[in-house]
Amino acid sequence: MVNNESDASREWAAQAYALLKQKQELKKQEEQLQEKQLQEEQLKEKQLQEEQLKEKQLQEEQLKEKQLQEEQLKEKQLQEEVYKQDFSNVKYETQAKLGEFDDEFTWSAMVLAAQGKKVNEISIDEIDWLSKLRRGLEETRKGFVTELLDKLGDDPLTPESLDDLETLLIRADVGIDSTVKVIDALRKKLNEEVLGGEEGMKFLKDELRVIIEKPIKDSGTNILVPQKGKLNVWLIVGVNGVGKTTTLGKLAYLSSKSNYKTLIAAADTFRAAAVEQLKVWGDRSKVDVISNQSKNADPAAVVFDAINAAKKRNSDLLLVDTAGRLQTKNNLMDELSKIKRIIDKKVPDAIIESLLVLDASQGQNGLKQAKSFAKSANLSGAIITKLDGTSRGGVSLAVSAEVNLPIRFIGAGEGIKDLRPFNSFEFVEALLADR
Repeated sequence: MVNNESDASREWAAQAYALLKQKQELKKQEEQLQEKQLQEEQLKEKQLQEEQLKEKQLQEEQLKEKQLQEEQLKEKQLQEEVYKQDFSNVKYETQAKLGEFDDEFTWSAMVLAAQGKKVNEISIDEIDWLSKLRRGLEETRKGFVTELLDKLGDDPLTPESLDDLETLLIRADVGIDSTVKVIDALRKKLNEEVLGGEEGMKFLKDELRVIIEKPIKDSGTNILVPQKGKLNVWLIVGVNGVGKTTTLGKLAYLSSKSNYKTLIAAADTFRAAAVEQLKVWGDRSKVDVISNQSKNADPAAVVFDAINAAKKRNSDLLLVDTAGRLQTKNNLMDELSKIKRIIDKKVPDAIIESLLVLDASQGQNGLKQAKSFAKSANLSGAIITKLDGTSRGGVSLAVSAEVNLPIRFIGAGEGIKDLRPFNSFEFVEALLADR
């Protein structure tokens, strides 16, 4: 198991570390060579520009002062253009770096190995994400996993220890339904055989994965990706403050980096600065944003224009930012229905997904939002954000069990790369990782 690393496991992880270290060095050398070539090209270009500029100045020495001023203006513009070129390759985020060969690296490598990854197939990016996920769920584990391990220990499970486990699960916002299912399954297992601490932990992980994977399997789609050959429209919904617009920006980055032709519709026209915020994310992810600068513009009209643009550009995915709404805001819910009617009319064969963004730190309040939206917004999935720094990461299980809503993406950080497709195995392992 991941939590009980053997010498062989550490040796496997050490081989992986060495390979990644070698890859990193080769990549660094390649980047240095590319940087040197780029600098040489820029220097040559600058020298050529300077020579052309001097030649022009010599030819125009006898021109009037006005012409001279015009030439000076052109020179200034040329210099500004060179300045822009120097920053054209700036990356908004540094690439993931290989850290120390420590318990965190070993744990991450073992999670990948448990999913069938070979030692030469893992990447620094995967290790970096798993490390962030484990750190992000640390607050949820505090007072949960530690107490759980103390109570389970190496002794066989007892009815009393199950009562303690029930309390711990509820405290982690796993939800009543999820907790009851897990505890009932454990009690049934105890009636059939004796379970030690290690076997109990393995059984607990399996049961949690069953709960969280059920709505995913019921949907018939393990990983949500745009389908080629048709326009995919993903409506991003949720209340204000959960990170909806930021999440959409990260989705745009993830989509564009996965070679899907992506477009953004800024249909949240009710919140001040929402369009400007989305344009910043569009610039960062290199995805165009279709918007309407008019005050109180009609969101459905924005979506109409965005669909026309998406069809013209043969886009694979149109991400629609919608206004923050509650189930009590009937006018906003009606607006969402209007947007869907526009999509059905303009592109009847489009694949529509309604994804609810939930803030993990809101715990049971987030669960209530999911239940309300599920009734009125025809949801097809959830995106759990802000898992880092909250003790309520268990709410993801409650969303799966009580709303039967498949979790499609999770966020565990502020960076543009800190949103990933949901993986139940990795999530449960990070949730129950020991120290």
